[in-house]
Amino acid sequence: MNPMTAVLVGAGARGAKGYARYALDYPHELTFVAVAEADPIRRARFAEDHDIPPERCFASWEQLLEQPRLAEIAMICTQDQMHYEPTMLALKQHYHVMLEKPMSPTPAECIDMERMAREQNRLLTICHVLRYTPFWSKIKQVIQEGRIGEVVSIQLNENVGYWHIAHSFVRGNWNNSNTSSPMILAKSCHDMDVLSWLMDRPCLRVSSFGSLKYFREEQAPQGSGDRCLDCAVESTCAYSAPRFYLSDQYKGWAGHFTPELTRQNIIQGLRDTDYGRCVFRSDNNVVDHQVVNMEFEGGATAMFSMCGFTYEQERRIQIMGTQGELRGEEDKITLYDFLTHQKTTIDIPAQTSGHGGGDSGIVRDFLNQVRGYNGQDESKSSASASVRSHMIAFAAESSRLNGGQAIELNDYMRQLAPAGAVQAE
Repeated sequence: MNPMTAVLVGAGARGAKGYARYALDYPHELTFVAVAEADPIRRARFAEDHDIPPERCFASWEQLLEQPRLAEIAMICTQDQMHYEPTMLALKQHYHVMLEKPMSPTPAECIDMERMAREQNRLLTICHVLRYTPFWSKIKQVIQEGRIGEVVSIQLNENVGYWHIAHSFVRGNWNNSNTSSPMILAKSCHDMDVLSWLMDRPCLRVSSFGSLKYFREEQAPQGSGDRCLDCAVESTCAYSAPRFYLSDQYKGWAGHFTPELTRQNIIQGLRDTDYGRCVFRSDNNVVDHQVVNMEFEGGATAMFSMCGFTYEQERRIQIMGTQGELRGEEDKITLYDFLTHQKTTIDIPAQTSGHGGGDSGIVRDFLNQVRGYNGQDESKSSASASVRSHMIAFAAESSRLNGGQAIELNDYMRQLAPAGAVQAE
């Protein structure tokens, strides 16, 4: 079996270290033949790792995609607001596309990408990696086997972690919805997707509440400065950037702002980049906590809660069925049978790839889909499925901005796609 060929658009953390890592671990299955990346250091490092010649290294996606088609697959891992144009052009050039989530911060662009994939008869898979993990796959299997009866209600908590929300959503690339996406898309479209997948029935209505409660200038401690390195109260702040990025436990996250993880480089990065700014003065506007309520066809309900103020970074789920209950916390699933009172524990083995095995799982599944593509089959997280779960996220954000008003999802989607291009899942 010859390896499949791919080009990478965006060689940042998710592209180079998440999905493209598969080609280094399984070179007999996948090889990268070109890369587009604006950062010259990241571009050169990716080219070296994957033995890509200089003439196949491009500073922009435009330069790469103006070439004749170079491979079978395009992996697009640019920032959120840079997904639409390269995806549309790659599909027109007949690449099968694997696109980092979210599809787009704009509902109309999500719908348009799904339409283009259908018209060009190409696979467009969205990186909802939870569907590909052993943990979530086992939960799906348990439900399908009827082991807890019919699902009545689901409660899903996404505990973002106090350090992670400060890194990514206060100081980092996803801190402002005007330049990236609302939190419900940037972080939690995974959760809207997995809830839709587990329910496996149309979502009918959505409401949501949430706000940016804490990471605001008026919450700044007296005597604090604009940057942690110049702050008189830094030593008493839980969100101190030096304490975080200079620690052995989290030093790797400094790779987002310096290629060499020396103390000197990290300190310089904290002086020069947004990652050294005070969390109360970081031009951020996305929420730090949010809840979403959903009602599905048949009367089943789901409640999702995202909160940045947690010690652990994890997801916890509780699924209540007519015959039993399921509880899960990423490495363990517990089933309770109402009739026998039997308690069954399912331990999930530790995974070697990121997102609980989802990073490698989605690449493996996508390659299999491309190899056997017949023009009809879709992947687990195809654009058509993803558009529907994205619409739940868009409706939730609209509800939050309008005081928690309940939104009828079918009406909301019809307004976006009068021709009926998408329907609730």
